[in-house]
Amino acid sequence: MNYFSYHPVERGSARPPRPEPRRAEPGEWPRVEAALAIVNRDLAATLPDQRPLVLMVCDEKVYVAMADGCWQGNGITEADADSSHVLGYVADAAQETVMELLWQVWPVCPFHKVGTHSRPEGTTADWEGETGEGAAWWCRGHHGDDCHDLAQVGELAGALPGKQRRELRRAERRRGGAR
Repeated sequence: MNYFSYHPVERGSARPPRPEPRRAEPGEWPRVEAALAIVNRDLAATLPDQRPLVLMVCDEKVYVAMADGCWQGNGITEADADSSHVLGYVADAAQETVMELLWQVWPVCPFHKVGTHSRPEGTTADWEGETGEGAAWWCRGHHGDDCHDLAQVGELAGALPGKQRRELRRAERRRGGAR
């Protein structure tokens, strides 16, 4: 977990106390929890050995964290959590945490072998703006000329090549669950 103090410290004065992070209580951030459940489906489909991501609260923001409580990146404020863009914010936060703490690109387009980013569905290569409702994992392609939506956030399992999809289903059956 990273903590950067944005409070100036005067020479000779004590550093202000760090806020103590804590795990979010169930129901405390309902829209963020719902969005995280969707993103966790993609994590389970593409990194099946990883435990689900969790929410940590610190300094009136919620952070998407690994199962051990460590996170990287920006927090989600109450205003972000109440917006229609919450799925995109959670997908971005999850991506940053997974990539920085596991030191690997996530999620990866299985066709172009490059990383994807969350964007509103149907955006083009020159799009600039906020991630919106109906977020999708977007792939730039090889040279930016064959960009495409890989899958909606939460639906990456359906975008996996056949062999990976079959192995995912087998692993689920072995664990006794169904998707």
